Amino acid sequence: MTSLVIQTSFLGDVVLTTPLIAELAARGSVDVVVTPAAAPLLANSPDIRTLHIYDKRGRDAGLGGLLRIAGRIRRAGPHARAYIAQGSLRSASVARLAAVPERVGFDTSAARALYTKRIPHRGDRHHAERLWRLAFPDDPAIEPTEGALRPRLYPGANDARAVDAALAPLSGDGPLIVLAPGSVWGTKRWPYYAELAREIAPRARLAVIGGPDDAELAQAIGDAVGSRRIVSAAGTLSLLASAELIRRAALLVTNDSSPQHLASAMGTPTITLFGPTVPAFGFGPLAPRSIALGTAGLDCRPCHHHGPQVCPLQHWRCMRELTVGDVLRAVETILCDVSYGSRDGSVESRESDRR
Repeated sequence: MTSLVIQTSFLGDVVLTTPLIAELAARGSVDVVVTPAAAPLLANSPDIRTLHIYDKRGRDAGLGGLLRIAGRIRRAGPHARAYIAQGSLRSASVARLAAVPERVGFDTSAARALYTKRIPHRGDRHHAERLWRLAFPDDPAIEPTEGALRPRLYPGANDARAVDAALAPLSGDGPLIVLAPGSVWGTKRWPYYAELAREIAPRARLAVIGGPDDAELAQAIGDAVGSRRIVSAAGTLSLLASAELIRRAALLVTNDSSPQHLASAMGTPTITLFGPTVPAFGFGPLAPRSIALGTAGLDCRPCHHHGPQVCPLQHWRCMRELTVGDVLRAVETILCDVSYGSRDGSVESRESDRR
């Protein structure tokens, strides 16, 4: 049986879809539909037969593009069932026009009328589990086995060489700590990465990752450290190379954005800084010994499912009141666990008691 997975959402969602893909690959071949931005994440995956790139906002925009991608999928078929991980009407239409007879999606999706099987959207579970459950439309009570929800990415030899080159300028000893200060959502960007880097640089080697738009943030962090203890790979590494860099690190410090999901796939302990969003949305770190930090006691939090570009109340307390000291204590906790072994390997969620 050949399955079709349609996931044209954000990069992090694509990473969190890989447990579903792996589950389906154990049953037969799997084809996957993704956007051009996300396709590099799934390179080298042994679980995918064919990767269909759907440029829904570019050359495949509109009805003509919808028909073209459906035609490509139909010619690569037949597909017995489509698993629609991105619940838009457009994604469901792709499966319907590709003549996939069974279409599975969440019962809360806008396109649920086009599904032949609908499963409950479990708001109380991590999104990786929600997506994994799509593989079991006839068994809603099933629980994942150990390791079933681990995201899977496969950096290659070229990615490893790119990371070797990026890290070459670093000097000294100490653990490698990766910082990911960027986010496409303005209110998700914690404002104190430069101060944090200055505090930990004397005892660690630092690398900053991100896209081309994060180069200015990375430069400010590098200027604050001002030594050969830090390198910037923002805008220079591919997604899989960034994952490989994270794999080599003792720790990642990131906003609630896609690097935390790269770290989940690589098994790297993560400190995720939550501002306008919260871990309860289902997008927290999955790597062992990870910590989710946020400022408790704010009636306005969470204010948005993704995070607005500017604070609706103009005070941005959710991020401003999450201090460097709060994050430093979490860094010390994880580095101690990495050195001596965590007691239980669990993910810890902390909310600062600052008002």
